[in-house]
Amino acid sequence: MNPVFKRLVEKPILILIAVNILIGLLIFRDYGTAWDEPLFYSYGDALGYAYSPSEWFSGDFDMYRSYGASGGDHRNRGPAYLLLARNFVYGLEALGSGIIPVGDHPAGNRTSTWHLVNFLAFQFGVYLLHRFARRWMKEPAAFFTAVFFSLQPLLWGHAFINPKDPPFLTFFLASVCFGFEMVDAIDSGAKDRTKRILLASFFLGIATSIRVLGPFAGLLVFLYFLSKQNTRKEKSAWRSFILYGMASVVIMFVTWPYLWENPFVNFFGVLRFMSDNPTQLGLLFEGKIYRANNLPLRYFPFMFATTLTEPVLPLSALGMIVGFGRFFKARGVDRDKSRDQFVTLVLILLWFVTLAAYIFIRRPAMYDGIRHFLFILPPVFVFIGLAFEFILEKMIEIFRRINLPAWTSSPTWLGAGLTLILLVPGLYGIIKLHPYQYTYYNFYIGGTSRAYQNYETDYWLTCYKDAVQALNERTDAPARLIIKREAYLAEPFANKNLQIIQFDNATEDVSPGDFVLSNSRTNDNLTMYPRAPIVTEISRVGAKFCTIRQIP
Repeated sequence: MNPVFKRLVEKPILILIAVNILIGLLIFRDYGTAWDEPLFYSYGDALGYAYSPSEWFSGDFDMYRSYGASGGDHRNRGPAYLLLARNFVYGLEALGSGIIPVGDHPAGNRTSTWHLVNFLAFQFGVYLLHRFARRWMKEPAAFFTAVFFSLQPLLWGHAFINPKDPPFLTFFLASVCFGFEMVDAIDSGAKDRTKRILLASFFLGIATSIRVLGPFAGLLVFLYFLSKQNTRKEKSAWRSFILYGMASVVIMFVTWPYLWENPFVNFFGVLRFMSDNPTQLGLLFEGKIYRANNLPLRYFPFMFATTLTEPVLPLSALGMIVGFGRFFKARGVDRDKSRDQFVTLVLILLWFVTLAAYIFIRRPAMYDGIRHFLFILPPVFVFIGLAFEFILEKMIEIFRRINLPAWTSSPTWLGAGLTLILLVPGLYGIIKLHPYQYTYYNFYIGGTSRAYQNYETDYWLTCYKDAVQALNERTDAPARLIIKREAYLAEPFANKNLQIIQFDNATEDVSPGDFVLSNSRTNDNLTMYPRAPIVTEISRVGAKFCTIRQIP
């Protein structure tokens, strides 16, 4: 057997990631520009200034220039992911602009390239979840965990258009995964423990630079370190752990220029700011307009339960019972291994519960569903993997007892059938909502069609791309397109005849013959010139995201 093929067969996670990347290469151009993207990518482009020795000694070095077009808003956002990913963006662009065509506007090409790079970064997170899950379960269940995670419509959509929350999920997960492996290496005295220390330090430093909650991953790793009875008594082990902490701080500092001017003051200032997230952004919830800082307590649990696929809640609950039940059944020679599994299982439960408790107790401003808290999902999917393994074992046992043909009780066939059944809701959402998968709601509330006009769907306005391109095909003569929110998102997709104008609520700015684009955020499309004839509408499964009307 060919060595490469053999390796793929032995490690199906590589096949999954290869298939995902192939699909991503075919569809990444389909996604529109999200609300936050242009200014965030401007930050990424400007970062090179902070690392240029020629600028340092030019005599007029100003750190503010490294924050991009929205320095006042983004300078306190850690840019480590942008710093790493922008090199891949530039590399893809260097292969030739024809590879990534979007429109006539260079900004559209750049955003499309970022979408591909963002998606590739998410695939690393899929690999990490599989690697992490192998700590508690066998390969089939770990593989299912990765597949089920990667085919959540919410995550699939965000993986392209969101350069903030999925990258933090990936690096936070990497910090915990490699951190636990580092502790195991320290405990066993492994020869490669220095390499593992540096690897864990790198990811913790990057995670902290991306978001100040990153150190929580380090706390989980520290608690695991303390659980090792022999390790915590050895001075060499403590020296290794201190090295891990110090290296993480250095990496965080190097990748976050905002800290260079005043490290302690700026870091704790960001910590205070982010713990409050002082925004009054309006959002639609249960058919009403709320402010992000005054949401009902039920907002997070509702969005958690309805924007992930239907099997998530029952499987994760079953997985917790199964996971902790295994420890109490373990005896004899398996007791030590079981103890480690139990400790790490407690720690990942703590990962989820602590942050969920923070949401309920602290009541931070929230908006855009659960996207700010995607990084608490890996523990949920680990428990789902444990539930899958338990169900599969029971199915095999039952099928063998009832004396059916041998192939019907094959773990391979039963596992494949169970996987397919559980993946159906996610696959349906990914296909039917493309390229708006992040608007997914499950059938607990009737799907995205029922969520429309009651909850936010395309809250990042990615429908502007399809709406403007549809209008391009209808207008040969010069025309004006009036847009109420974030008109700059439409510019990369407009042809030369179409003039994009930001609507400022002054009715005299709108003239007969003008086109008006409204979106579904806070139901604006229901109130903005509702009697004007509809020219084009962007919708999926009955949910209308963008509407273009023409003023009579």
